[in-house]
Amino acid sequence: MGTFGRSFGLQWHLTDQCDQRCKHCYIWSKKEKVKLSKKKLNLEQCVSVVDKFFQFCESFKVDPIFGITGGDPFLFPAIWELLKYLHRKGAPFIILGNPFYITPDICEKLVNFGCRGYQMSLDGLEQTHDTIRKKGSFKDTFRALKILQSFKIRTTIMSTVSRLNFQEIPELIKIVVDYGVDAFDFARYCPVTKEDGIRLNLTPQEYRKFLSDIWKVYTRLANYRTKFGLKDHLWTLFLYEERLFRINDLDIVLQGCNCAIRHLAVLPDGTVYACRRFKSPVGNILTQSFQEIFLGKKLSQYREIKKLEGCRDCELLNYCRGCHAVSYGTFGNFFAKDPQCWKC
Repeated sequence: MGTFGRSFGLQWHLTDQCDQRCKHCYIWSKKEKVKLSKKKLNLEQCVSVVDKFFQFCESFKVDPIFGITGGDPFLFPAIWELLKYLHRKGAPFIILGNPFYITPDICEKLVNFGCRGYQMSLDGLEQTHDTIRKKGSFKDTFRALKILQSFKIRTTIMSTVSRLNFQEIPELIKIVVDYGVDAFDFARYCPVTKEDGIRLNLTPQEYRKFLSDIWKVYTRLANYRTKFGLKDHLWTLFLYEERLFRINDLDIVLQGCNCAIRHLAVLPDGTVYACRRFKSPVGNILTQSFQEIFLGKKLSQYREIKKLEGCRDCELLNYCRGCHAVSYGTFGNFFAKDPQCWKC
């Protein structure tokens, strides 16, 4: 067991280019699109990022995990050279992408380069999903799923939950289970403006009822092959209240949000974020090492968990902490109370 747990994740956004313009996207939001960087790392720089991340993980005795994403990672010019290098290094990676470029030839390459899994998104039933993302992408996701499954590539479906789609998620879960998807999970919508937060956030009590409804669906479908993730840390609070989760007296972080603890994000120009779900630049990997960034003051502030409003006095501080990227999007303050937490 390493210093920070067994693994450390790097979510690598290779490019901002994408064929979709999702309504909840933090990259293509009205707030940020004028600031999009046209810079992309070249292959030599990408190799340096990989090597630096391996050095960091070796120093802290953790296992590296790469989440390759974008935008759409297949629109990154050096994608195959990068994946080939990751394979040579023995680096485990998954891809978080779109369905549009999935073909048998692409899947054969992914298998040859050791891809551990492919994650796509479904944000409701067909009409809702296609309205949020792109017309036709609902059906194309299931087309891609069939091809990925034929190559035995582990498939994950992720949903972004907001007032636009939360009522459709139970039915969506049944559909993906029937389709034999390997894993399903969801995350809350992270507002890009305060106005969007007011319009699209569920209230705390609405969100608790949503979790209760989803838990009933998960329980009913537990014997199927699909594994259900509990990405949202407010699951911990829900299960604790349902007496399905126990805590101990150790005053150390054991679970909960991985921001600045077991996770970093790299943007297309090399900027490192504490979390891509909110504006959190902490360094640049082209001029710094991951060690320097991880131990630096900019990142360390996000580990000051006893400053988190609503969390600091909670018995679940070391297990939950909600999602303060949602706090940042809603209130403009990372340390503000999680707007969907019903406890504090």
